[in-house]
Amino acid sequence: MANILNTQHLLAIPGKKRNDRDDEDGDATVAKKSSLMACEADPDVALASIRHEFGEHGGVNMSIEASATFTVMEPDTMRRIFAGELGPENDFFVYSRHFNPTVLNLSRKMAALEGTQAAYCTSSGMAAISSVLLHLCSSGGHVVASKTLYGGTHALLSHFLPRTSNITTSFVDITDHGAVADAIVEGRTRVLYFESMANPTLTVADTPELSRMAHEKGVTVVVDNTFTPMVLSPAKLGADVVVHSISKFISGGADIIAGAVCGSEKLVKGMMDLRGGSLMLLGPTMNAKVAFELSERIPHLGLRMKEHSRRAQVYAERMRELGVKVIYPGLKDHPQHKLATEMVNREYGYGGLLSIDMETEERANKLMTYLQNATQFGLMAVSLGYYETLMSCSGSSTSSELDPSQKAAAGISPGLVRMSVGYAGTLEQKWTQFEKAFIRM
Repeated sequence: MANILNTQHLLAIPGKKRNDRDDEDGDATVAKKSSLMACEADPDVALASIRHEFGEHGGVNMSIEASATFTVMEPDTMRRIFAGELGPENDFFVYSRHFNPTVLNLSRKMAALEGTQAAYCTSSGMAAISSVLLHLCSSGGHVVASKTLYGGTHALLSHFLPRTSNITTSFVDITDHGAVADAIVEGRTRVLYFESMANPTLTVADTPELSRMAHEKGVTVVVDNTFTPMVLSPAKLGADVVVHSISKFISGGADIIAGAVCGSEKLVKGMMDLRGGSLMLLGPTMNAKVAFELSERIPHLGLRMKEHSRRAQVYAERMRELGVKVIYPGLKDHPQHKLATEMVNREYGYGGLLSIDMETEERANKLMTYLQNATQFGLMAVSLGYYETLMSCSGSSTSSELDPSQKAAAGISPGLVRMSVGYAGTLEQKWTQFEKAFIRM
């Protein structure tokens, strides 16, 4: 029942619902794709190669299927759906917590974006992360994770999962491959979890080498690629599962909460199993209207990411000239600059996030106040991927779940300001606003 990206049937106009005798030709709705093709393709090329879904009456946009439940033409069809004999791959739907045509259309796009066999879209990024971990780990299971993670993920691994599921985590410096190898307990460790570009320190993980190490010991690699859609392709680099908070760059409007799990057909089918699937039974269902909105935004994600990255690169270079302690993978003095250069999809730069270290929270807050209230460079707000620049002092906001020792171990100083660089206004206009605020410091 997993949604598999179809690269052969590029155009498909929905017709009337078929009866159960029409199920032999199931590839009209869902078909397997060549994973090799997906891995080799530029993300924009892959997105442009999937079939276009037209609306019910020939509209250029797919219709929104807002129904919670679906009819069948013959009584035995419902039995066959619940038995797993029929499903969305044959254009049969039963209930939108299971599968919904509009959400599946977005899932196809997410699979294309990440170059995976399948994808399933969820109600939030944390829903995607927690569902994957609960699917891959049973009671007594063990995770090895980067010590530098989004605060919510860190709290899930360090507090919630041990308390509720007896799943424990060893946190390591993801750049120390010896420490990663030592932390993996063969026969017990189920997952190696990290962010492709760490929040908020922008440490770049060596996904190919980490994947190789994990696979040698039978461990599944799960990568959060929220910071770098289009820029990095973790599945192409060896990861097994890619998770996203679609709320960020992919949405781009700071108006939607959503997530996605991208991986193999086997993974998604398992997570959607009627009796034991974490996605099926926990029910982190995406609303079809949200899926429609997001499907309309993905086609211009590549253009947006290029501009986010271009401006971040220019700002980082100019900030360094001003004497600002700036962290950005596109700078040659970044510890993983060479590694990032080897891994990025080159047309998309090094991502739209940079961090500056003001050393103390007081100085960080003072700068952000000037930037927002005096020069209008950006907005003090969490999240990222918006068209305006968003700024937050990570230690007291998105990483506040970590205690002081954990923040220190993760390299998060009290004055670290994370900036999601927007593209509103002209580059020179916005740079002048930054410069004026910084000079006031």
